[in-house]
Amino acid sequence: MVDDLAGEYEALLQFLYMAPIGLVQTDIDGAITLINPKSAQLLLPLQKTAGLDNLFGALEMVAPELRNLVAGFTASSGIVCDNVQFQLSAGLNDTAPAKVLAITLIKIDQRRLMGVIADVTLSAKREQQLRQSDAWFNAILTGVNDYAVLPLSVDGTIPYWNQSVGRLTGFDAAAVIGQPYEIFFPKTAISSQRMSDYLHEADESGWSLREDWCSRADGTRFWASFMLAPVEPFSDIIKRDRVETAAKASFQDAAERGYALVIRDMSDRRFATAEMLQANFSDYLTGIANRRSFFDSADLEIKRWHRFPRPLSLLAIDADHFKKINDSFGHSVGDTVLRNLAHLVVQTVRDIDIVARIGGEEFAVLLMGADEVAATEAAERILYGIASQVLHIEGHEIRYTVSIGVCTMTASMANTTDLLKEADKALYIAKNAGRNRLAIAGKPSE
Repeated sequence: MVDDLAGEYEALLQFLYMAPIGLVQTDIDGAITLINPKSAQLLLPLQKTAGLDNLFGALEMVAPELRNLVAGFTASSGIVCDNVQFQLSAGLNDTAPAKVLAITLIKIDQRRLMGVIADVTLSAKREQQLRQSDAWFNAILTGVNDYAVLPLSVDGTIPYWNQSVGRLTGFDAAAVIGQPYEIFFPKTAISSQRMSDYLHEADESGWSLREDWCSRADGTRFWASFMLAPVEPFSDIIKRDRVETAAKASFQDAAERGYALVIRDMSDRRFATAEMLQANFSDYLTGIANRRSFFDSADLEIKRWHRFPRPLSLLAIDADHFKKINDSFGHSVGDTVLRNLAHLVVQTVRDIDIVARIGGEEFAVLLMGADEVAATEAAERILYGIASQVLHIEGHEIRYTVSIGVCTMTASMANTTDLLKEADKALYIAKNAGRNRLAIAGKPSE
């Protein structure tokens, strides 16, 4: 009997070690008690040292929400989280492409957790392609009243008007002909440079697909999916007597080549879309962008920068002595501090800037169109706003500060990793100089 049990146990261990996915067992605090080679292969690149003894610690920089998910799961057993995805940046290996991992955590009992870890890089890419295809099918199959299709000239201006535009947006021909297509978007949420970026991306990949707010002629907004794609010469696909055109010359210019713009009213799916984005691209604790979302967005901005350089800066922000806050007041107070930090940063910068939590107490802000002076001013506002407040949490008065590294994009930086490395260097200069201050990459701390 004993021999039979020993044989079954040995067979189970062989199965765990030979499994093609990562399997790891931990105690309730994340201390690893059993790990198979696949898990070690996936997790070791994250380690600053050779050790791999705690799952939460191993994933702290890329999935800091896991510890909170486990702490908040009160049932005696069950699935804590299912297929939570996180991106490993190219910074782990300067030449390696970005990799996406997914983890499922199961609470076995009050003392043990089991984790399943998988490399989902290819499936994540396919998922994005499927979303693009789905958007095109929706545009084709949707009801006639909730979408508009119109051509654009090579520079993004509107040479024609048709009834679908008027039906969806309320604009008439006189209001749109000859105007850039940004007329359909809120002025505070878009820029001419960004509109040009979308056209270039459509040229490079065959389309540009986004969901965002659009504006009607009366100023009201609606949540929309909009797609851009290069098209054949308009003269081949559009009859002159079916459209209104600004002038014969405009028609002739547009006949060379252009784009198709499809705008679809997605108001009925806005909340479902928001929930999906929240689950996959937002930090569980603070609600701002997570590490994966940050690197996706920043990589795209840096590609745009290398094509058409324009001011672009990054702030690396770290809460000072945060471990002391956790040790003195508990993790729930620490979580409230992090939420406060995220909220204050979001309120300080602009809507078009990207605010993300990229590690335990480390945040990043990508400032669009901001040179070193503008980025430094934003950092100073954040420093002052945080240092001047007093938080009342669970009967405690909490004061805290942050340190900030400021870095502005240069031609020597190839990708997000390079930009973040320089910002992190400046951040640690600020910390070593006494904290509660900023430092600018390549310059002494103030």
